[in-house]
Amino acid sequence: MISLKKRNRGFTIVELLIVIVVIGILALIVITTYSGIQAKARNAKRQTDMKSVQTQLEAFFSQNGYYPSLTDMNSSTWLAANMKSLDTNALIDPSNTSNSSQLASTPTAKQYSYQPTQSDGTTSCETNDTTCAQYTLTAEYEGTVNGQSTDVLKNLD
Repeated sequence: MISLKKRNRGFTIVELLIVIVVIGILALIVITTYSGIQAKARNAKRQTDMKSVQTQLEAFFSQNGYYPSLTDMNSSTWLAANMKSLDTNALIDPSNTSNSSQLASTPTAKQYSYQPTQSDGTTSCETNDTTCAQYTLTAEYEGTVNGQSTDVLKNLD
């Protein structure tokens, strides 16, 4: 005798929709976590870069008695002659897609800033860089790190 019953082999549309929704939720969780990890890594690089630049600035100051001007810090030939151990990639924010190693004069997103001043802290020392007695290095974080939205380093003395 031949059976007239059909055996359904396969999945129903409801089962397929449930699987698709679960995969979508898992993908969303992975993407969110991954982007958070990348932001933390870029913020850690910003902190490392700022410390590296600060170390080089302090070494330059101990040898010369003044800090370089912003013009000097943005000159690749000056950097090569006076800060030989400074990696120029340390001057580039990790989110900066133009890969410009130019430091800004004021804090800006996706770009590090360097503000040298005279000893009174209020006037620029660009016209005579041998009067640069203080500086402020600034990097803006993605989000916050330890409750701060920027990493600000000043001269050590």
